[in-house]
Amino acid sequence: MLRTALRNVLAHKARLTMTALAVLLGVAFVSGTLVFADTTANAFRNASSQSLKGVAVSVRADEVTTAPAMTGGEDGKSTTALDIALARKIRRLPGVDSVRPIVHGQATLAGKDGRPVNADTKGQNLATNYLPGRDGKDSRFPLREGRGPAAEDELALDARTAAKAGYRIGDTVRFATDGPALTKKLVGIVATDDPQVTAGGTLTLFDTRTAQKLFRHPGRFDEITVEARAGTDEHALTDQVQALLPSNGARAISGTELAAEQSAQIAKNTGYLTKTLLVFAGIALFVGVFLIANTFTMLIAQRSREIALLRAVGASRCQVVRSVLVEAGLLGLVASVCGFALGLGIATAMRPLLNTTGAALPDGPLVITPAAPLASLAVGVVITVLAAWLPSRRAAEIAPVAALSSVDQAPPARALRVRNVLGAVLTGAGALVMLYVSTLRTSKESNLMAAMLGGVLTLGGVIVLAPLVSRPLIVLAGKVTTRFFGVSGKLAEQNALRNPRRTAATASALMIGLALITGLTVGAHSAQQAMAKEATQGLTADYKVNYSTARGLAPDAAGKIARLPGVAAAAPVTTAQLGTHGEYAVITGTDAKAFGEVARLDFRAGSLHDIGPGRIAVSDEFAGRAGLQVGTTLDAEMGGGMDSGKAVKRKLTVVGIYAKTRTVDEALGTRADVLPYSVTKQFDNLLVKAEPGKAGGLEHMIRAALGDSPLLKVRSQEQLIKDNNESVTTVLSMMYGLLGMAVVIAILGVVNTLAMSVFERTREIGMLRAIGLDRSGIRQMVRLESVVISLFGAVLGIGTGIFLAWAAGGLTTTSMHDYETVLPWGRLGIFLVLALMTGVLAAIWPARRAAHLNMLRSIQAS
Repeated sequence: MLRTALRNVLAHKARLTMTALAVLLGVAFVSGTLVFADTTANAFRNASSQSLKGVAVSVRADEVTTAPAMTGGEDGKSTTALDIALARKIRRLPGVDSVRPIVHGQATLAGKDGRPVNADTKGQNLATNYLPGRDGKDSRFPLREGRGPAAEDELALDARTAAKAGYRIGDTVRFATDGPALTKKLVGIVATDDPQVTAGGTLTLFDTRTAQKLFRHPGRFDEITVEARAGTDEHALTDQVQALLPSNGARAISGTELAAEQSAQIAKNTGYLTKTLLVFAGIALFVGVFLIANTFTMLIAQRSREIALLRAVGASRCQVVRSVLVEAGLLGLVASVCGFALGLGIATAMRPLLNTTGAALPDGPLVITPAAPLASLAVGVVITVLAAWLPSRRAAEIAPVAALSSVDQAPPARALRVRNVLGAVLTGAGALVMLYVSTLRTSKESNLMAAMLGGVLTLGGVIVLAPLVSRPLIVLAGKVTTRFFGVSGKLAEQNALRNPRRTAATASALMIGLALITGLTVGAHSAQQAMAKEATQGLTADYKVNYSTARGLAPDAAGKIARLPGVAAAAPVTTAQLGTHGEYAVITGTDAKAFGEVARLDFRAGSLHDIGPGRIAVSDEFAGRAGLQVGTTLDAEMGGGMDSGKAVKRKLTVVGIYAKTRTVDEALGTRADVLPYSVTKQFDNLLVKAEPGKAGGLEHMIRAALGDSPLLKVRSQEQLIKDNNESVTTVLSMMYGLLGMAVVIAILGVVNTLAMSVFERTREIGMLRAIGLDRSGIRQMVRLESVVISLFGAVLGIGTGIFLAWAAGGLTTTSMHDYETVLPWGRLGIFLVLALMTGVLAAIWPARRAAHLNMLRSIQAS
């Protein structure tokens, strides 16, 4: 039986090609993901270990921030005394070789084109102090060109950033740390292994005094690193350093612990990406299961006489099953080996591909651990064997006499009834779960799990019911093909109906991919429509002005902009936390008169003009939650962030209730009432209304008036909508790419089914040729059959995807109040056209082969 299995694989290798390709592609996705994950994690670890090289102890302040009023210190700086005096005390400890007092910050660079250098990535804009040793160099940052910064008007950049921005030694560099633009002279270009920089970030270096001035209090540091002499116990030294620190506000951590923390964080970050990619790899493999099962079902049907003969000469049912499974195992093994090799190429391409979406992943050589090839081979072989198990069972159950007398046996009526009942139960259960999900209003984890369960049940039910559904849909399509293509169209319909299970299995592979793509497309389009509406809802201003960091706009910003020619109104907006009756909300503070010029609110009670000192308006939603109405006086808790103990009690009276909108938060008061309790003690943004016909040139004037900082955002209503849409579009493009493998495998399934069907119907095709159907008619018949199957899968997939997207949309209504399912008819039409083209392209080779069969030999074929 083993020799029989080996001979069968070799004898049918052409017919198994498409199946092998499906397994190969699925395994390539899995192996590429695993190798990519190992490679990325290793690159991060290597860069991290280089940046920590020689560090025995690190002393860090517990709170590090540059935003005002976050920690209670002056201007919001940490009050922890990491200063030069502490650094000198640590230096005097026994076993200490050297100490490095370090300042951390962020600096956003503008390139020579004026745009932020890494605006298209998620890389960090790191900045720190250059610490020259006795040789005048900082060993952390080897110099490539020039020298280290030594004066207030100097800086250095990492080599990659300098090249990307187009800067050379001697150029004036424009940047911003937390406000208006600054300029300094570039005196040095350095190398760095910092993983945040190698992953797409930037590094800017200043002398220590300048860095402290820009990011901290003069004389204060964010971190002190300690290098130990040879033979010094790292943990004992850490304890000694900790003894010198204040009881709270700072802590010492050993270099080993710090490396372990960073490794854990790296594993966590890469783990999310790996899991996401493996989910899509799993989808591709699941789609491949249909192709594998179809292939072995058709092969077994074609070899039923051979199997009957084996049974007749003594082969048991178990031996027949094992023989088929051995064939599947050999196929899976060969395909998995080739798939793993292809996966190495996929792993190499993933980093630059993901970086185009702003992922900011570091460079590094491919890392192949034993787990990756072993897991890939196991997945490929197991999936192939499992997919072939049911066909092998069917082969073993065929009676020898029945097999000798018939090549194509219809499945028992009872089996079809059981399948239909099971499909109805699964579909009904899935639909009920999804209908329940549609009534939910939050996307908490339990609701997401319910949506996933409902989606899986619904898809599974549709797959099981597909043979039942195929008949009416294919008959309907057949009327069209018969009307326009005559006999070829009718034959195509009959061929598709001949074996509903086979047609359904082929179409289901395509259906799964299209259902997921359609669901994502409908959801993303609906979200974009809701976000576009909410981004500018109630906004009559032409521009929204704010910084891209937590820092707010200076108090005089509104006055500067209001005085510009062409400006009709400028309303500064600030926010703080408001708590009452156990409910918390964000309150917006502004000037009511100016705000009325830049926004329009739908007041249900009261008006914007009623707002004044101690008088606020609230949204209808917050009023409902907190039990508020016009005239209610609140003992409100203002500010304090998440710590109610730091909040300040204020008496406020509700004088108005308005319909909730994204332009204003859940409460609205005067800026005098809100500003003292805001996190930044500054304005979050500025809404600017232009005079009629003057909006066009206003953006450049606003930028110039506020220092033309690379951090400054001046966005029109169109840009606000575009920014919201871009994030959704980026994610959707990634999903399309990841689901593309599943669709490719589904297309291979259509090709495979048609090719094997042509072989199975060789005698029939010869008879058709003999009675007058020419080669073009044969080609047309096979093409139309392919188109019918593809369109059947597309209709099922698009219909299922729309239903799932509609039901899952209920989870977004809390975070996106204007969300409603909006069908992107253009894209759905494109999907149908692509499905039609898929059918035509998939039929090219099978149709050509069918048309070129020898008529007489085909009639004589067994």
